[in-house]
Amino acid sequence: MTDLAAVKAAARKAAFARRKPLYDSATAAQAGYLSEVLAGYRGVPLSGFMPIRTEIDPTPAMAEAAAHGQVGVPVIEAAAQPLKFASWQPGTEMVPGAFGALIPALPAFFEPEILIVPLLAFNRAGGRLGYGGGFYDRTLQMLRDRRPTMAIGFAFAGQEVDDLPLEPTDERLDLIVTEAGVIEISG
Repeated sequence: MTDLAAVKAAARKAAFARRKPLYDSATAAQAGYLSEVLAGYRGVPLSGFMPIRTEIDPTPAMAEAAAHGQVGVPVIEAAAQPLKFASWQPGTEMVPGAFGALIPALPAFFEPEILIVPLLAFNRAGGRLGYGGGFYDRTLQMLRDRRPTMAIGFAFAGQEVDDLPLEPTDERLDLIVTEAGVIEISG
């Protein structure tokens, strides 16, 4: 394991430990600010995510957005490949996908212009520590090469850290939304 890989592994372990009590004390209103942000982009195709483990839950905001435009969820088709996005709305029949995240049973794929991105830790410069598969980094790079694509990190405020072990291939977030407010990324 390289030094950076070891540092990232330790950072992920610490981030999981920090996120657990935040998840345990979360309220039903955790997606309120995310709903407000998405209201400014009604009709723009977007992807959220089905929460796993102790991730913050974006589905209330996704349900509101689905009343105004196309909403999807990520689908992992293979390791080291970009994500694909399957249309979702409340009531869609879901089945377990990779890593236990739910995906539509009958996927209809599309390309979103906004991605709501899960994470383990973030900083105010738009840095994000994910699970280590590189799925969102590859996907954001691919989509951003085609057209402007906004990445909104969605996390608990307590997941913010000052220092993240980042690499040149790590795609930056454009905005971060927490249960406590919206963090604008400068620069």
